[in-house]
Order: sequence, then structure tokens, then C-alpha cells
Amino acid sequence: MCFLQRKSKISASRKLMLKSLMVAKAKEELEQEMEEKEEQKAMYLNEKAPPIQTSSMSLADLQTLCEELHAKIDVVDEERYDIEAKVLHNTREIKDLNIKVLDLRGKFKRPNLRRVRVSADAILRSLLGSKHKVSLDLRANLKSVKKEDTEKEKTVEVSDWRKNVEAMSGMEGRKKMFDAAKGANQ
Repeated sequence: MCFLQRKSKISASRKLMLKSLMVAKAKEELEQEMEEKEEQKAMYLNEKAPPIQTSSMSLADLQTLCEELHAKIDVVDEERYDIEAKVLHNTREIKDLNIKVLDLRGKFKRPNLRRVRVSADAILRSLLGSKHKVSLDLRANLKSVKKEDTEKEKTVEVSDWRKNVEAMSGMEGRKKMFDAAKGANQ
């Protein structure tokens, strides 16, 4: 079969113009998203850390305020350092485990699997142990065909054909065959 390539219905210049419009729209959306993030950041900082008016504070108040701020900064730095240490430890552990996995894959060559014939009795013995005497003979459950029926059918078919040639000729013979077949089925 011959496959034909579908020609695009849009010209190259139209495609180029659409691409440039899409890029311009994406650029506008990106700039708008950046502005929204900056606004959210400013709102969060205003909410969590309101501006401090230091003009009405005395020198002792300013010193205590600085000490409180430095204490908070120290706490945050300690938390950040602890988290970074945990992350580094976990990344090292992940790398080590990956190296171990790769080593184990390389050491053991997987053999080609062979089909093994195991009887149902052997499977049951392996699962249940040698104490249980369970026999599962699947062939006993199969339907058996009686040989007598097949022999009768063969004897009916093997009669001498020369005797019945004249009797079976014409429409009368066909009617007899039809009636005989109908009687045998019922």
C-alpha cells in the first residue's frame, strides 16, 4: 500500500506567525506570574515581619530588639543546617545503595530458564510435605468416550453400497435417506 503524506493546510508563514504569537503570549504570562509571586512575597513579609519603627525607641530597647532578632536568626540557621545535613546524609545513602544495586546486578548472571515438567502430585507433595497422602489424578476427571457408540456408527456406514444403488436412486431414495437420518437423531 502506498501511504501519502498529508499536506498541512497552514502555510509556513502562517505557522511562523502563530508560533511567534504563542511565544509572545507565554512571555506575557510568565512576566505576570513573576509579578504575582513578588506581590505574594511582599504581602507575606508584611504579615510575618511588620516594619519596625525604631525612631521612638531608646537605646536599651533597640539593643534588646537586636538580641531577640539575632536569637531568632540563630534558631532558623540551626534548623536550616540540620535539614541540610539530613539531606546530604540521605543523598549519600541513596548513592551508596544505588552502587550496591548495580554491583549486585553485575555479579550475578541470570541463567536462561528451562521449562520443567512436574506432576500435580509432586507439586502437592512439595507444598504439603511428605506426611499428607493427597493424590490428584487429573486424567480420572476427564470425560470418557464410549467405544461402543463409535463402533455402531462405523457398522452402519460400512454396509454394501451396491445393494442399495437402485433403491436410493431418484427422489424416493433421497426421501428414505432423509427419513432414516431423522429417525436416528430422535
